[in-house]
Amino acid sequence: MKKGNEIQSVDLTALEHSFQDACANKDFKEYVDGLNIHDKVLMKYTSNLEDAFQEYENCRKCKSLKECKNKVEGYCYTPNEKKEIITFSYEACEKKEKEIKENAYKENLELFEISQDIKNASLKNIYKDDKSRIPIIKYFKEFVDHYHDGEKPKGMYLHGSFGSGKTYLIAALFNELAKKGIKSILIYYPEFLRKLKSSFQTYSNEQSNYDEQFEEIKKIPLLLLDDIGAENCSNWSRDEVLGTILQYRMENHLPTFFTSNLTLEELEDALSVTSSGVDKMKARRIVERIKQLTVEHKLISKNRRD
Repeated sequence: MKKGNEIQSVDLTALEHSFQDACANKDFKEYVDGLNIHDKVLMKYTSNLEDAFQEYENCRKCKSLKECKNKVEGYCYTPNEKKEIITFSYEACEKKEKEIKENAYKENLELFEISQDIKNASLKNIYKDDKSRIPIIKYFKEFVDHYHDGEKPKGMYLHGSFGSGKTYLIAALFNELAKKGIKSILIYYPEFLRKLKSSFQTYSNEQSNYDEQFEEIKKIPLLLLDDIGAENCSNWSRDEVLGTILQYRMENHLPTFFTSNLTLEELEDALSVTSSGVDKMKARRIVERIKQLTVEHKLISKNRRD
């Protein structure tokens, strides 16, 4: 019967042989030598080191993240030694780190019921084949210049045909400013109202969350209310929600943007009619606040969603 120290010696010999077999591959040997870890430690982790080496080789030969062959795209299985114990973790490769850095600005954009794809909107990718876009793009460039100079320029009320790219245009502007650290919120307004209303009918933390979000919307440096005028208007949504947001932002000179299929005159008509009747005076007050906050632009174009 073998004693404990004899068993340990046999196991150690097996580990050593396994490690030496792996080191027969000169590239693997060069890889583990570069770790500056003693062989007596390395030999305990031969299998994991071979996996790490394979992913290291994949990274070394990789031309783009799309070609990544590693188990976790953009990450490499990497050994780290501390007190003669090696731990393995997935660490971002150079290409992944670059992508993360380049996209970090997207954290400055908060979306509510708007596709995440809009975070990729870019001023340089805007279609310039439509003359109706030129005044809008020109205003955006002026807006960026004035904003960087410490001014608080007016936002925009952008109305026009369905699918003409209104939301994309404003998102592209917000992305440009996000790269400079400016935070913004883009809200699909009809759905925001629906969820806000439903939160008041519950006894959960949902209402508290929306109260916090409502405060954030009022105070965010840049705000887009997308598709305003498409909601079911009520006294509450017009006066308590929209009116409160606009009043705060007007008093604090916070740039506010809107997209709509309606002109301001048509929006005034839409806001005047609720289940309680017609109130043109209150609707006009809302529209006057919008006029104080924005310049109006029209965009009639082919449907680019097709």
